[in-house]
Amino acid sequence: MNRIWNSRFAKPAVFLLCLLPLVLLALRWHNNELGINRLETVARYTGNWALRFLLLSLCITPLRRLLGQNGLIRFRRMIGLQAFFYGCLHALHYFWVDVQWNMEIIREDLTIRRFFIAGMLALALMAPLAATSFNAAVRWMGGKRWQLLHRLAYGAAMAGVVHFFWQGKAALWTPIYYGMVLGALLLYRGVYWIRQRMA
Repeated sequence: MNRIWNSRFAKPAVFLLCLLPLVLLALRWHNNELGINRLETVARYTGNWALRFLLLSLCITPLRRLLGQNGLIRFRRMIGLQAFFYGCLHALHYFWVDVQWNMEIIREDLTIRRFFIAGMLALALMAPLAATSFNAAVRWMGGKRWQLLHRLAYGAAMAGVVHFFWQGKAALWTPIYYGMVLGALLLYRGVYWIRQRMA
């Protein structure tokens, strides 16, 4: 299996798969298949995929270690960037379509409405990760500091799950499922850290 992950075609294939949700959304928009309130559907769809890609990027390291698939590490950065990309689309939809850059509404939402605050916190935590996702940043910062910075991904995932949960418009099981996945990832990281310390 590692041979497949290390193939020169693997990265382009994964990149195209990451863009597939956006293509499907565009097709559904074009064919008027997004329901009565399609603007809200787009907002939920892009936010959902941002959180899915973020959690998937956090799953890479445990899967690599548990399954012995070291080649998976090649895709972690790309999937993390896709999370930021979909998060930016989600935020842009809010600023441009929902409130049409009305600064009074934006200021009110980001100071009073807690689920907006959690969402912007998630995006703000992902921004430095995206900005330092290239190899030169790793060399400039040093491996340890770079790894420490990129643990903000867990904070971004927590804020994203809370953002989803606090909306409270749809069935709450979906953010609970996401929270369970994140909890399992944090538990794995804690157990791995303890075992490393004991060793």
